[in-house]
Amino acid sequence: MTLPRLPAPEAEEVPFVSHLVELRTRLIRAVAAVLVVAFCLIPFASELYTLLAQPLREALPKTLGGNMIATDVISGFLIPLKVALMTAFLMTLPYVLYQLWSFVAPGLYAHEKRLALPLLVLSVLLFFIGMAFAYFLVFPTVFHFMARVMPEGVTWMTDMEKYVSFAVNTFLAFGAAFEVPVVVILLARTGIVSLRRLREIRRYFIVAAFVIAAILTPPDILSQFMLAVPMCLLYELGIFMARFLGTTETAEEKAS
Repeated sequence: MTLPRLPAPEAEEVPFVSHLVELRTRLIRAVAAVLVVAFCLIPFASELYTLLAQPLREALPKTLGGNMIATDVISGFLIPLKVALMTAFLMTLPYVLYQLWSFVAPGLYAHEKRLALPLLVLSVLLFFIGMAFAYFLVFPTVFHFMARVMPEGVTWMTDMEKYVSFAVNTFLAFGAAFEVPVVVILLARTGIVSLRRLREIRRYFIVAAFVIAAILTPPDILSQFMLAVPMCLLYELGIFMARFLGTTETAEEKAS
C-alpha cells in the first residue's frame, strides 16, 4: 500500500514568507524615501521652522519682534530637525501610500480596486487640504484673536517646542476631519448605511461634529467653530458624491 504523500513544509511556507519579504521591501523603500528627503531638507530646517511659525509670529506683540522662546537647551537645534522630518514625511506620503497600495492591490478584486484607489487618492488630497485650511485660515484667525484678548500686563511668549506640538496636533485634527467625505462614501458604497439614512441622521452628525471639534481643538469657541462647520459641509459633500458614484443596497432596503 502506498502512503499518501504529504506536502513539504516549504510548499506552505513559501507564499507567506514571500509576502513578508515583499512587505519588508516595501517598508524599506518607504522609510528610505523619507530619510533621503529629510537629509536633503536638513540644510533648510531653520527656514522650514520659520515658515511653520509665521502665522504665530505675525500675531505676537511687535514689542517682542515677533519672536518665540526656547526653554530647553537644545530646542533650537532639535525642533527644526523635527520639522524637517515631518515635512519629508508629508512630501513622500504619496510614495509611501503607493508602496502600501502595491502590496495590498494584488489581493483585491477588480471592483475593489476601482473603489479603493480613487478613495486613497481622495483621502490624501483631503488630508492636505485640511492642513492647508488650518495653516492659512485657522492659525491666523485664532492667533490674532488670542493676541487681542490677552489681558493687560501679560506678555504673550510661546515656547517653540509647544508651538510645534500645537501645530502638529491641529494639522492632524483638521486633516482627519476633512476625511468625512471618504467615510460617507465608504458607508454608502459598501451598503452599511443607506443614503436615506445618512440624510436622516444629518442633525445628529452636526451635534457630533461640534463635540468632536471641542475635543480635537484648543479650548476656544473660534477654533471649534472653524472645525465643526467644515465637517458639516464635507458631510453634505460626501452624500452628494456617494449619490453621484452610486450606492449598494443595504440589507434593510433589500428586505423591503
